[in-house]
Amino acid sequence: MGKIAVGIVGVGNCASSLVQGLEFYRVSSQESTRVPVGLMHDDLCGYRPSDIEVVCAFDVDARKVDQPLDAAILAPPNNTRTLYRRLPRSNVLVQMGPVLDGVAAHMGEYPPDQAFSIAGRRPADVVGVLRRSGAEMLINYLPVGSQAATEFYARACLEAGVGFINCIPVFIASDAQWAEEFQRRRLPIVGDDIKSQLGATILHRELARLFVTRGATLDRTYQLNTGGNTDFLNMLDRSRTQSKRRSKTAAVQSMLSEPLPASQIHIGPSDYVPWQGDNKVCFLRMEGRGFANAPIEIDVRLSVEDSPNSAGCVIDAIRCCRVARERGIGGPLTSVAAYFMKHPPQQMADDLARERVERFLQGEIER
Repeated sequence: MGKIAVGIVGVGNCASSLVQGLEFYRVSSQESTRVPVGLMHDDLCGYRPSDIEVVCAFDVDARKVDQPLDAAILAPPNNTRTLYRRLPRSNVLVQMGPVLDGVAAHMGEYPPDQAFSIAGRRPADVVGVLRRSGAEMLINYLPVGSQAATEFYARACLEAGVGFINCIPVFIASDAQWAEEFQRRRLPIVGDDIKSQLGATILHRELARLFVTRGATLDRTYQLNTGGNTDFLNMLDRSRTQSKRRSKTAAVQSMLSEPLPASQIHIGPSDYVPWQGDNKVCFLRMEGRGFANAPIEIDVRLSVEDSPNSAGCVIDAIRCCRVARERGIGGPLTSVAAYFMKHPPQQMADDLARERVERFLQGEIER
């Protein structure tokens, strides 16, 4: 059925996990007939993870620009765990992208092995690279708060005729004007802000929904997260986290019959702990009432490897975009976004979103 050609913006931990994971599943499919662990779909409309091929990549870090992709994904400040050690040599060289607002100013105060180091290179012709590479869609892994940079790459996709998978909380797919542009050019877009496969947001959503379905009342809740990757370091600049907080909060509030007052819900990044590396720890608390106002309290500690946790969702989003392109569908894929993204154009309960994704894949609904 042909390879699915994708580009990547931001060759950080998430890109590293994705690239390593693609090779892991390619080799696994050759060595075993068992359904591989860790995938929501092994076969998605005839496409497997091994059918995805990265054909171009963009970054701004001096240790990654002009390097082969297989080397760049392992360069500092990346610190995610190694998923597959025997990566083949890549013929994709990482291109210099425009910096714009992609690097927070406070990064300069931290050691080089923890922070970004901007390459003194002229940005590549992004539209030209996308066209020459044959990319069908572009995956946005820029740092949280990169509003101008994300909009730049979204425009480049429109000009180059490339779909867009927006993994960060800059609102593109969920913005009516951007959505209309992708719809008009018949280019699929999935966004915004990727969910983890089993992470803090989806766990919080399911527990919130449990209160509703079991007739209990949730009075207040918080979700605090710590980590030691560049994502958490970047988010120490709280001005860059406003959309992140909105995205994560809306994802949980949408599960409740009535949204909690703003003073009774706190969800968002908490702090940067360098020695945690790519490990993310979530502390979640929920307080409510059940029968005859009897109190209910829930405390949860969740520990996950942050970057691999989203790669399974991205692999499915990529293949869903290929299906949409084959059917001539442009604009936001609402069911796909509701299942894989925190801030989709239309919020749904996760079981309903999953059902609608399956119906989309079967051709029973358009998107």
